[in-house]
Amino acid sequence: MTALHAAGQTALRFAPRLLLIAAAAVSLTACNAASRIGDIGKAPELSGIQDPHAQPGYQPVSLPMPTPLPTERNPNSLWRTGAKAFFKDQRANKVGDILTVNISIDDQAKLANESKRSRANGEKAGMPNLFGLEVGTLSRVLPAGANASSLVDLSSSTNNDGKGSVDRNEKIVLKVAALVSQSLPNGNLVIQGRQEVRVNYEARDLQITGVIRPEDITAQNTISYEKIAEARISYGGRGQITDVQQPRYGQQLYDIIMPF
Repeated sequence: MTALHAAGQTALRFAPRLLLIAAAAVSLTACNAASRIGDIGKAPELSGIQDPHAQPGYQPVSLPMPTPLPTERNPNSLWRTGAKAFFKDQRANKVGDILTVNISIDDQAKLANESKRSRANGEKAGMPNLFGLEVGTLSRVLPAGANASSLVDLSSSTNNDGKGSVDRNEKIVLKVAALVSQSLPNGNLVIQGRQEVRVNYEARDLQITGVIRPEDITAQNTISYEKIAEARISYGGRGQITDVQQPRYGQQLYDIIMPF
């Protein structure tokens, strides 16, 4: 009875939170449903071009920088200290410049793991003879029909068999133009690129951001994705086909709040 009372008190304590979560989920579902109902029969809207610095939550990249070298001026020399090329080229090297990022991902991974564990325990205890008391005193202490030779008999067994496997094959070949959004003190550049393509009622969205070295930019003003540090590549879509592939809101909420 005490355990049931404690369980009841716990349920009452968490009930307001569950009701709040349910209310928030219902309101969010209603807003999303109303928005989607308003978009019936229309193609998905493409987002406008915006300044990354003006976006909410934008934070400039801060990375460890080498110690700045003193600049030496040579009035009669055509070579500038710290210059990486004698003639100026058209490759991206400052904020606002554009370069092309070549994305060619061809990854394969195959893993298989299996683990087994088993354990068996057994305990048996009895008192067939105890100074002759098993006939008189012990028989009166034990319930009727009890056998003194097998008072305790315990056994337990555990058997676990776990298997896991991963078989992944990813191949993406894309090109996207990126914008230099920041120049770091050591000369490295922060790039951000986004590309949206709409085909009928499905919009494809490609985003990339990271840090690059100007030396890795080719003469064609391109750079390969594996030379981008802190690379973040996002490739997805939105529209009618994507909506069909996603679980319904109620099922997603059920998967979140159900503990089992």
